[in-house]
Amino acid sequence: MTAADEHSRRAASFGAAAAAYALHRPDYAVEAIRWALEPVASAGRPLDALDLGAGTGKLTAQLASLSAGAGQVHVVAVEPDPEMLAELRHRLPGVTALEGRAESIPLPDASVDAVFAGQAAHWFDLDLALPEIARVLRPGGVLAGLWNADDASVSWVAGLHEASGRRTIVPILGPENQDRATTAWMTEVGKQFFTQPAERAFSHKHIRTADSMLETLRTHSLFLIMADAEREAALSDVRAFLAATEETASGEFALPLVTSALRAVCR
Repeated sequence: MTAADEHSRRAASFGAAAAAYALHRPDYAVEAIRWALEPVASAGRPLDALDLGAGTGKLTAQLASLSAGAGQVHVVAVEPDPEMLAELRHRLPGVTALEGRAESIPLPDASVDAVFAGQAAHWFDLDLALPEIARVLRPGGVLAGLWNADDASVSWVAGLHEASGRRTIVPILGPENQDRATTAWMTEVGKQFFTQPAERAFSHKHIRTADSMLETLRTHSLFLIMADAEREAALSDVRAFLAATEETASGEFALPLVTSALRAVCR
């Protein structure tokens, strides 16, 4: 399988696990969302936001609960996968949720103040998506990418990575770019439309048990595309590690996360 084939399989894998994704994936550090909105927070009216590649609405729900500008944030969600979109609509019936892709956004020109992509931009064709995002943003609007990753600076979390074959790491924009996230995010095409991105990291946590940690891993694309026997062997190794580790052996534990945030302003 080529790298491109694997990327396509992973990108298309989430729908089969939509309900589990909604139940077990973490939300994002609220401070990261507010930081991303800072360039437009002084608007004298309620903000319009787009959650692009919204999945089951983890970030959508957080945006819809925020006040920014001069009132409650108004959110539209766009998601290409029919099963993920159905789960979002079920969980957030009050939110406008549309089928669509980052490369062809079903919104009018200059219709939103902020475009968010939570755990999604590494699936976009950025040379096509960035001009589209600029099209739907108002002048001075903000583009924000958010990613949750396990905090491997914590020793037992690093051990968890080893136990799972390092499959719990979520590299930003693909493994080839994980050491140059900011520069990789803004392609040469994107630089025509956006300022150089700013980058911040925010500490976060996810309350898990051994069982729910395994269910979370099952929603990661690398696990979703594995052969059944390979997946169960990997998860068995993780369960053994959690049982043998002081921080995770007894009931609930807090999994340390980092929410990485990038933001760029539309020119």
